[in-house]
Amino acid sequence: MTLQSETQPAAQDRQASAAQHLSDLIGFDTVSRNGNRPLIEHMAAYLEGLGARITILPDETGAKANLVAAFGPEGVAGVVWSGQTDVVPADEPEWQSDPFTAEIRDGKLFGRGACDMKGFAACAMAVAPQLAAAQVSRPVYFCFSYDEEVGCLGAPAIAQHLAALPVPPEFAIIGEPSMMELVTGQKGKIAMRAQVTGTSGHSSFAPEHVNAVEYAARAIAMISERGKRYETEGPFDHDFTVPHATMLATMIEGGVATNVTPDSCSFTFELRSIAGMDPEADMAELLGRIEAEVGAEMAAKTAGTGIAFEQIFSYPPMGEARNTAGFARYARLMPEAWGGKVSYGSEGGIFELIGGIPSVIVGPGSIEQAHKPNEFVALDQLDACVAFLEGVIAELSTAPAEAPS
Repeated sequence: MTLQSETQPAAQDRQASAAQHLSDLIGFDTVSRNGNRPLIEHMAAYLEGLGARITILPDETGAKANLVAAFGPEGVAGVVWSGQTDVVPADEPEWQSDPFTAEIRDGKLFGRGACDMKGFAACAMAVAPQLAAAQVSRPVYFCFSYDEEVGCLGAPAIAQHLAALPVPPEFAIIGEPSMMELVTGQKGKIAMRAQVTGTSGHSSFAPEHVNAVEYAARAIAMISERGKRYETEGPFDHDFTVPHATMLATMIEGGVATNVTPDSCSFTFELRSIAGMDPEADMAELLGRIEAEVGAEMAAKTAGTGIAFEQIFSYPPMGEARNTAGFARYARLMPEAWGGKVSYGSEGGIFELIGGIPSVIVGPGSIEQAHKPNEFVALDQLDACVAFLEGVIAELSTAPAEAPS
């Protein structure tokens, strides 16, 4: 696959290598509704050819998989370079080029996933030959997952795999787009679906029925009220742009006609949490209140009616890593610019919770470009990311590793 470009970009070899790898990765349509195996096999073949130890962790269907590729010695704590391989759909008519064919214009590389987050994967692939040739004192793990965009579904298997190693990694760098600034926190998320079951009939006899839409509205009002309490009561972390947890309803569907009392309504809602909370307990308390105040009233009026809740997915917040030994080893290599903490999700919290691996976010491109038509990453961001990863390799090539205890 060859980049389409208005002019041959005037860039260093490492930038050109990253751009070409990114072009190849964008060419794989890995929208979350599809499989990602062709891309995983492409990356695995390339890295294995350089001498990496390859582990593929498939999902139950085999159509999707995670990749773990390890360079360097075993039996000593290493560092993770982590990213996702799935992307959001690219169905918007505003695209000015084929979203799955990379194109360079005005110093920017366009394509679905360019910044979120195939750009980081491309940079890791660009420096892989240098890593393979180096005598590094600690292992580097390339960890690339499936289905991050629909709830970080693949990452737990990677974290479990790493935690089961004789000596697990001590630190993870998550390549989410941060404009190559250091991000040291990320909110967690619980996504929920509610199914409200009422009774139907002609709307002129409404008092005889259980109106699913109206009871759903009451439940949503309670969800909104809980969100307002986070705004006023906290807990707070002012390193976030929104310095508290958020809770809101996001989608709703119900009813069949203007003259029929609706017997069914469904809606989704979410809680985005910060470190230091117990989001599962908060959610359980809210659902208990809705059941006691709304569901019980429905059932008392007509047996078999009520509200059922289903968790769609959840992932934990990412806590502060700067006070850990793993971060300390790489601290002087981290970007000087601090990007604070972010409200979007990443797999960092999963590495921390399941794998015991403290994590930070450092990656090329801006989150402002993600999930939009004409997504792009600036070529100088790829260059900065490659330079950053080269710095990690250089550090590991000069510093001796302690014997494992």
